[in-house]
Amino acid sequence: MATIQQNVLDRIRMGSRGRVFTPKDFVDLSGRAAIDQALSRLSRGGHLQRLGRGLYYYPKINRRLGIPILPDLDELANTVGRQTGSRMIPSGAVAANRLGLSTQVPAKPMYLTDGRSRRVRVGSLELQMKHVPPKELPTGSRTSAIVFQALRHLGKDAVDDRVILAVRRALSPKQLRELAADAQYITDWITGIVRRITSKSKSGTEVARGRFRQATS
Repeated sequence: MATIQQNVLDRIRMGSRGRVFTPKDFVDLSGRAAIDQALSRLSRGGHLQRLGRGLYYYPKINRRLGIPILPDLDELANTVGRQTGSRMIPSGAVAANRLGLSTQVPAKPMYLTDGRSRRVRVGSLELQMKHVPPKELPTGSRTSAIVFQALRHLGKDAVDDRVILAVRRALSPKQLRELAADAQYITDWITGIVRRITSKSKSGTEVARGRFRQATS
């Protein structure tokens, strides 16, 4: 057991802090019962935080205060998705905030899922997951789905040049190519907006990208 526990801890430490894990992430190391026990011991030993049934957090630490920082919403939702084998897409309000298109942070952030509805509470943070039929979830890459959700939330009349530039700057070149390809599956007015986002800026100036890359990987 000590070896399994160390192997689990070694894998966790290979990545950066802020990750949320589920026992499924370690099934290649040993059987489920042994992995559950190893994660439980790591949690009791202070290496991990147990967020809920089958959810463990390798916490980021506030260096000034020396206390753990709450997990990122996307990281938590994505892990629940891996745990349940379901898709998790942020609601329009959450998507707009994550893209920097809105400064309003939803009091109760919601993600749409083709899995069951549930809530996960971590300290003062409550993540709501609402079941919707699969056809109501945007098709394409996760990044494209988030952009589509944000644009729907803003509405056609609210999408101006500032929004176009903000989305363009937030995405990597690869994500912009995926967005252009995925636009064929979406509403016509959003398809037109995507064409503006993915076209090269008239000035030819290279825009800084990648701010959104980590959150959607």
